[in-house]
Amino acid sequence: MRDPSGNFSFLQRICSVVVLLCFVHISVTVLYYLRTLDLRSSFLQIQQINSPTQNVLKESAVTQANLERQPALATNVSREAEALKPCPDPSPLLVGPLRIEFSNPVSLDLVRSENPRLSSGGRYKPTDCIALQKVAMIIPFRNRDEHLKFWLYYLHPILQRQQLDYGVYVINQAGEERFNRAKLLNIGYTEALKEYDYECFVFSDVDLIPMDDRNTYKCYSQPRHLSVSMDKFGFKLPYNQYFGGVSSMSKQQFLKINGFPNDYWGWGGEDDDIFNRLSSRGMSISRPNGQIGKCRMIRHERDKQNEPNPQRFDRIAHTRETMNRDGINSLSYKVIKVEKDQLFTKITVDVGKPR
Repeated sequence: MRDPSGNFSFLQRICSVVVLLCFVHISVTVLYYLRTLDLRSSFLQIQQINSPTQNVLKESAVTQANLERQPALATNVSREAEALKPCPDPSPLLVGPLRIEFSNPVSLDLVRSENPRLSSGGRYKPTDCIALQKVAMIIPFRNRDEHLKFWLYYLHPILQRQQLDYGVYVINQAGEERFNRAKLLNIGYTEALKEYDYECFVFSDVDLIPMDDRNTYKCYSQPRHLSVSMDKFGFKLPYNQYFGGVSSMSKQQFLKINGFPNDYWGWGGEDDDIFNRLSSRGMSISRPNGQIGKCRMIRHERDKQNEPNPQRFDRIAHTRETMNRDGINSLSYKVIKVEKDQLFTKITVDVGKPR
């Protein structure tokens, strides 16, 4: 038989080993758990640290995208501007012969309501194409308010259909001195250029209305006589040198003849003086045909202080001698008032007195 004490000693050793193994297992488990907690804590800290950084990176990416979009937007705007082509010549909006009547009066409010696309000062330019010319409409004026209403009523729609970049300037002579049409035209040229880089100037009497919108109020390679077929003269040109009523000149043409004379006081003579100036500088008069160039005149009595100029024939005879010293280079006047209406810019001026 075996000794019982020996068996007990053997069992005791086995138990000790088992206890030791359990202790080791528990220790390893506890260490692993603690290690896992440390890793989770570190991960959370890293997430907290990285989170603002990621936000900054996201914001930076958005900002960069916006910065990249800005040149793209500018490019799109530039491309849209480049997409506008020059307006066709002639304009496709023209309708041809017009019915012009003066029997029913018109009001400025009516004209304003029918021309909503005008800017202050009687300015307009097409929005769907680039106008071929920038044109200043110059009207010499005094005490012709009813005539002006008809001019504005008919001309604004015509000029818009002609797709011009234009402005209307009414040059009003103050005081009671004799009327000086040509000097007012010089003033209109000068004042209009202070506002815009016009390249063409249409000089129009306030009582003349075109009867066909194909008679385009613009400039040509030669000075243009636009009112070639007036009802006043039986729709015929009164004489070949006639340059009155409505005419147009480019800036270069105007300066080439030193503008218009300043010393024609009263009615008549200045048109023939201008014709002589053009001829002396080697220019000729261009005209539309008699059908397209038809105009109607508003009938009226001759204004006071616009009696026939008794000196006109003598002055016309000496145009070549006087034109270099009498013109835009000798222009003198004083602006009294400038009024900006939706339909026109009215400039009231003191033109001085006859010498």
